[in-house]
Amino acid sequence: MLEAKKSTVQPVLLPVLQEKQVQLFVKREDLLHPHISGNKYRKLFYNLIEARKLGHDTLLTFGGAFSNHIAATAAAGKEFGFKTIGVIRGEEFSEKPELIRLNPTLSFAQNQGMQLFFVPRKTYRQRNTKPFQTQLKQKFGRFYPIPQGGTNLLGVKGAKEILQNTDINYHFITVAVGTGGTMAGLIEASRIGQTVLGFPALKENFLHHEIKKFTPKQNGQLIRDYHFGGFAKINRELIDFINVFYEQTHIPLDPVYTGKMLYGVLDMINKNYFRPGTRILAVHTGGLQGNDGMNFRLKKKNLPPLQIPSFY
Repeated sequence: MLEAKKSTVQPVLLPVLQEKQVQLFVKREDLLHPHISGNKYRKLFYNLIEARKLGHDTLLTFGGAFSNHIAATAAAGKEFGFKTIGVIRGEEFSEKPELIRLNPTLSFAQNQGMQLFFVPRKTYRQRNTKPFQTQLKQKFGRFYPIPQGGTNLLGVKGAKEILQNTDINYHFITVAVGTGGTMAGLIEASRIGQTVLGFPALKENFLHHEIKKFTPKQNGQLIRDYHFGGFAKINRELIDFINVFYEQTHIPLDPVYTGKMLYGVLDMINKNYFRPGTRILAVHTGGLQGNDGMNFRLKKKNLPPLQIPSFY
């Protein structure tokens, strides 16, 4: 099974940080595992233990066509002997199966042994309803369900372990937010005097409610100014930022989550949001597997590519 791990912390050395007298460090959760990286490693950790404890041999989960969670679950299944089923949003792949080959995430998941089940977007929105869950059980038999993004009580429990006792000297913890589970875990694990800043990848405003399901603590804040128009939306400015940041720091980012979070953090530093002397720990939640697929989309839009080494 997955092993409990500690990630390394890498200092960021940029002129704006020296000018503003702010220290920034990146917690390299992306280096935990070659294919089950970042917060997905943490969220799957206790879910896999529970699945094994309950005698399950099959995992079923949900995600989009470029989902980090789908890729990580498929890899975890292959490595630890689980069959995996991915319920994927978007019927176009079942109508044109050749599209799977052109999609790095789905082709990787399939090569890891994951069975892909494509459903229309309207149907996908019903994934948490009892009728749809019943249909899945009738179709696939007995399985251990893991929600979209891996966010459940066990996922949050795993996310809490991102922070270690050595992380008590940071004033702010920053993280990209998808389903809210990782941020909830960080809030739960944070100490008195620490503030957790979450940078949503989506425009929707449901995240505050979702996070409150998993933690009563009040030291978290959502920063909604850096989603760049919505989930997976990207422009030339963000591409240039990610490429320059990698050139300057050798830390690869993705444009859906970590790129927007670090862009936001550095923009806030530049705008004097943080007092001189502030120490910030930015959590790198992985997500780099999506860069290959994003470059395919960028090429179609005549935008420059992300100059990040291929994940696969």
